Amino acid sequence: MSAIKKKVLLALSGCAVGAVNGIFGGGGGMVVVPLLTGVAGKPPLVAHATAILVILPVSLASAAVYLWGGHFDTELFLSVGLGVLAGGYAGAKLLRAISPSAATIAFAAVMFAAGVRMIF
Repeated sequence: MSAIKKKVLLALSGCAVGAVNGIFGGGGGMVVVPLLTGVAGKPPLVAHATAILVILPVSLASAAVYLWGGHFDTELFLSVGLGVLAGGYAGAKLLRAISPSAATIAFAAVMFAAGVRMIF
């Protein structure tokens, strides 16, 4: 695949990631990581770290739309937000400490469990 074709594919995929994140209120990372490892050929650690940075502005844009639409619970945000900050920090530290194959297996297991949970 040519470099230009790959960049166009990644940009179009980025649009899909933004839509997924906006519609479902999250989950864009579940799309970004396979794209970055498969299409861009990046190693799992780079893909996971890049996914987090890519999802940040997408999440902020989606959050602004939900906030302005009146779909926001301040108390819920504060209690869950503190846990998310602590977990995000711990997870980023852990990701650097585990092997790429362990990260890939853990990611696949979480995706599978989330899919099963959504069905049942």
